[in-house]
Amino acid sequence: MPRQARLDAPGTLHHVIVRGIEKRQIVDDVKDRENFVARMGEIALETATTIYAWALMSNHAHILVRSGPKGLSGFMRRLLSGYAISYNIRHKRYGHLFQNRYKSIVCEEDPYFKELVRYIHLNPLRATLVKSLRELDGCPWCGHSGIMGRKRHEWQDREYVLSWFGRREAEATKAYRRYVQEGIEDGRRPELVGGGLIRSLGGWSQAVSLRRSKERVLGDERILGSGAFVERMIEEADEKIAYQLSGHERRQQAENHIVMMCQKEGITVEELRSGSRRGEVSRIRSELAMWLVEDCGIPLAEAGRQLGVTTSAVSKMIRRKSNST
Repeated sequence: MPRQARLDAPGTLHHVIVRGIEKRQIVDDVKDRENFVARMGEIALETATTIYAWALMSNHAHILVRSGPKGLSGFMRRLLSGYAISYNIRHKRYGHLFQNRYKSIVCEEDPYFKELVRYIHLNPLRATLVKSLRELDGCPWCGHSGIMGRKRHEWQDREYVLSWFGRREAEATKAYRRYVQEGIEDGRRPELVGGGLIRSLGGWSQAVSLRRSKERVLGDERILGSGAFVERMIEEADEKIAYQLSGHERRQQAENHIVMMCQKEGITVEELRSGSRRGEVSRIRSELAMWLVEDCGIPLAEAGRQLGVTTSAVSKMIRRKSNST
């Protein structure tokens, strides 16, 4: 079954999950952890991506983000590809570090924001990387310490998170910590990361009740929210795709970007479209293929025409680029 397109409108709230390939570790020591967190923060600032909650585990990471003006994909591609390259160089290894595709779930904010912050920040405690809430308060590899004021990150929006718990900082911090503590007994929350209708309804009990009443509600693997929210997100995505695929405007946008990219990199458009396999030309062609298909929603065949290669060549470029992140 072909994978679904991402819902990646600017300003959308996402719960992102990245995992090591074959459940392997993505960090080996403190230097790796510092590298990942520093890159995440720097790229968030550069792309105007807002981070509310995060937890870096041994073989995976969770991030609650609001995408910047250019959407989520650019932020994640830079974070994962840059970190993977530096990790491989440092540890003298080759091959993929992350699973082929990170998981991003568009979240309905009002009913789920607080729950997601708590769920993500309790990950180290659930996994016994820390032994108590007190230890979690100062854990440098989790955004909880930032909300508690123990660690300061200019790229983590502490104020917005605390605004959900009170108007005054001290009172809001206490209320936030109390809320996190109350969630310790909940254990794992599959409805927050599970799939389709179950996630959209908020859990198995609601789904069973719905089945008994024979009521129909729309669900989607990519969305955490009510049926109405799911429907609205899908409609907006369809409208965006329809706009992006308007013939003349789409082609003109692609052509302009290709020309600008070639000028910046010091090659000609003719050389790009000549099929040249020179390393630098191939690299630029791959980046453009990813941009045309993933960011602009342009079909593979049209991307191939713009780049002077076949549809299958574009598909291979995107697959290699995705596997490397």
